[in-house]
Amino acid sequence: MIRSKHAHLKVYADSHPGMTGKNNEDRFAVSAFRLENHTQTPVLLAVLSDGIGGHRAGEVAAEMAVNIISQHVAASDGNNPLQILQEAVQVASARIYESSLSEEGRRGMGATCACVLIVGDQMFMGNVGDTRVYLMRGSQIYQTSTDHTWLQEALDAGILKADQLEGHPNAHVIRRYLGSAKPVQVDIRLRLGPKETQAEAEANQGLPLRKGDTLLLCSDGLTDLVKNEEILQAFKKYPLREACKRLIDLANQRGGHDNITLIAIQVPSQGISRSPLLRFLMWLVIAGLLLFLLATGLVYGWLWYSGTMQPTSTNVPATMPPPTFVVPSLTSTSPTVEKQQMPVAVTDTPALPQEWVFPSPTDTLSVFHWDEKFATLTPWPTNTPLPPTETPTPTVLFKPTQTQSLTSQP
Repeated sequence: MIRSKHAHLKVYADSHPGMTGKNNEDRFAVSAFRLENHTQTPVLLAVLSDGIGGHRAGEVAAEMAVNIISQHVAASDGNNPLQILQEAVQVASARIYESSLSEEGRRGMGATCACVLIVGDQMFMGNVGDTRVYLMRGSQIYQTSTDHTWLQEALDAGILKADQLEGHPNAHVIRRYLGSAKPVQVDIRLRLGPKETQAEAEANQGLPLRKGDTLLLCSDGLTDLVKNEEILQAFKKYPLREACKRLIDLANQRGGHDNITLIAIQVPSQGISRSPLLRFLMWLVIAGLLLFLLATGLVYGWLWYSGTMQPTSTNVPATMPPPTFVVPSLTSTSPTVEKQQMPVAVTDTPALPQEWVFPSPTDTLSVFHWDEKFATLTPWPTNTPLPPTETPTPTVLFKPTQTQSLTSQP
């Protein structure tokens, strides 16, 4: 894919370490591309990863996850978005595991992740762990991702009820993560309803986004302390930047016991803009049609004016009686002969006058971008070393320290 300087959607991202002094182990990146085809369809990739593991191992794993996933997607052709996401996450998981074996301090490190790939107006997603993806549409909020936690499994099995989840001691037991010894299974269910089967949820991939839709990727530092309805109300009342800041503040007011990271993506009210090349081709077709109609009108007008296409009038008689001219007599005086000229009728018929041509009625020829550009988030470079066997191409990431934010809104 071709990297782009601007995203075709509104984007805002923010991260906060929380209120406990914990090291920020969240990492995220947002990248914009265009497909290498004749339409150059715009593409947006958002990746959020939450590190797990002691010491600095968690942030290393999260950083590797964001780096490798972003690089893998950038190197692809974008023709099979869902497969590209799955492969990217699986490659990242395998390399994190290999890195965990290379140093004693990295033993057991891992990361959760949520990825959203938007191709034109179609949404594709995959997740591992408890990093979530939400879709807000109108007055509804949908948790499109599924948590891979002990609590979620107990809820699905009927062991626990929804009102028993809050404050449960196993709330942070992760059942699936990047960096495991076995190949990770990427969850590609895109849920829009609680009663959907797995096949129905997977069939939602490629969901067409609508005007005003908002997507939110967030770490569990937010969802542990802020309810879904509160998230929805924040985005209904405020623009992306302010809504994200208010949600982070709300989580911190309630304890802020973990890192809090959000990536918000919104479809403009005018809809998703077409690619510049597509717009150019569209205007080229319209201009060509107008020129054709104009040329046709000029040709017909010239033919009519030159008489080539003059109609025959049916109101003028085909023949007219010839006029009679009377020549006065001529008198000649002579001493011996006197003659008188008599009137003579001239019967020669002059040429008929030209017919009158009445023009037909005049023909009338009817001839018949909130293109705001949002700067793509440019993540900050990181210096985390990768395993010796890895030679990933450099990419840019956010590396938050305390409170760091960046917006793509103008």
